[in-house]
Amino acid sequence: MKKEKRVIYYNDELKDDFAGVSKPDIDIAEDFKFINNNIFWRILSFIAYRIIMKPFAFIYCKLKFHLKIVDNTTKKIQGGCFLYCNHTLLAGDAFIPNVIKFFKKVYVIVNPENIASSGTKNFILMNGAIPIPKAIKPFKNFLKAIEQRILKGGMITLYPEAHIWPYYTGIRHFKSVSFKFPVKFNKPIFVSTTTFQKKKLGKTPKVTVYLEGPFYADKDLSAKENAEKLCEKAYNTMLRNSKNSTYEHIIYKKGAE
Repeated sequence: MKKEKRVIYYNDELKDDFAGVSKPDIDIAEDFKFINNNIFWRILSFIAYRIIMKPFAFIYCKLKFHLKIVDNTTKKIQGGCFLYCNHTLLAGDAFIPNVIKFFKKVYVIVNPENIASSGTKNFILMNGAIPIPKAIKPFKNFLKAIEQRILKGGMITLYPEAHIWPYYTGIRHFKSVSFKFPVKFNKPIFVSTTTFQKKKLGKTPKVTVYLEGPFYADKDLSAKENAEKLCEKAYNTMLRNSKNSTYEHIIYKKGAE
């Protein structure tokens, strides 16, 4: 007997979250160390990121998702850049950006709740998580950290949809606020779109990621206009590439069950 697909009912594209993980609501303190220059921290960070996480991410994505990267980028960026992705996987969303640019240091802007657990906090931070604060004073230090990572050639990853919808084949509307970063630091953006196809064997869908860019801010536009223009470009790029999904692992329907 063929098993019926799971159905998820949603009401608000911008606020509903289906990650299925409950985390405490925390904020970032004013004295939070966004960049830790302690020599022992840096050594452990190298081991955690280069020796453990990077290889594991590659193996995990290949074995679980049969990951394929379709690279439609028109230019390789030697310096820092921003990567915008749709938010459809749990561990996969943390791993895939590191597979896309295997030799570039990847950082991910995350909600503070992701480092709420004392048991995993340091490991997550060592692997590139940058928690975004809600208060003004720590936000200044947050911006300084972004600038430093960018100037050193890092890739800052953002998920503008904000909330995880597992295996969702569409693209949810998102706000332009996160696109202020590439405008502020005058850096290009790349757009990554995760799509799903059915495997011959196994329940988990095959994942194909489409990468496009770079896209730049327009010097003739204001900062607000540029953020909105880049947001629109990212959304339309994701929307177009999302049509390459040919398999719906979970069905999403609007309205209460």
